[in-house]
Amino acid sequence: MKPPRTDKMETMAKEKKQRAPKPPGRIKQMVQIYHNTKRYDRNLTLILVLCFIGPIALSLLAAWFFNNNIFGWIVWPITGLLVGLLLAMIVLGRRAESVAYAQLDGQPGAVGAVINGALRRSWRGSEVPIAMTKQQDAIYRVVGRGGVVLIAEGSSTRTNQLVNREMVKLRQALRGVQLTSLYVGPDGNGIPLNKLSKALVKLKPVLNRRQVNEVYNRLLSLKADPVGIPKGIDPYKVRAQRPR
Repeated sequence: MKPPRTDKMETMAKEKKQRAPKPPGRIKQMVQIYHNTKRYDRNLTLILVLCFIGPIALSLLAAWFFNNNIFGWIVWPITGLLVGLLLAMIVLGRRAESVAYAQLDGQPGAVGAVINGALRRSWRGSEVPIAMTKQQDAIYRVVGRGGVVLIAEGSSTRTNQLVNREMVKLRQALRGVQLTSLYVGPDGNGIPLNKLSKALVKLKPVLNRRQVNEVYNRLLSLKADPVGIPKGIDPYKVRAQRPR
């Protein structure tokens, strides 16, 4: 009788432990979104119930009015059930998105969160700002069909200088490319956070997909200023203070 291969068993056990947990299924994700949104939206349950029951009630009325056979009484309720389920999921997604934007609005890094999760695939960018002020005002940069866009977050009076400085750099590096600046903030001319994606989509297309990739790679090759480090200080020459 051969002894058990303990080494192999231990290796297999380690591999099982190292495996990442499976992501939650679609239904579990929707349940989590519902519970998270319900904390801030008191009317969510009533609205979802109405969205689900409304099409079913209309389908039953349609079956009674237009059909007098068994086939109609089967098809119409099933159609209403599917429409109600789809409508409830759409409304849940919209309400969850509104709650998420309301929580992010006014917070530092809100634009970065939108860039990371809400922009369409035709736009490329990073949630990391390319420039910041001491008051946590930030400048973000995205590239898409509408060209290169600088998005200012915070106070418009403090970010104007940063936007102008970055515009000069972009004009020198990207000649002939459309440059646009948008502002998201509390001032009167600011774009609401929940309308940032729509504002980008409304820009006139000036680049195709290949040109978007070329411009984006070109910008990645540019040397960026370190964010969060005051100018005139070399981080490699800073010495730690000696304990007294």
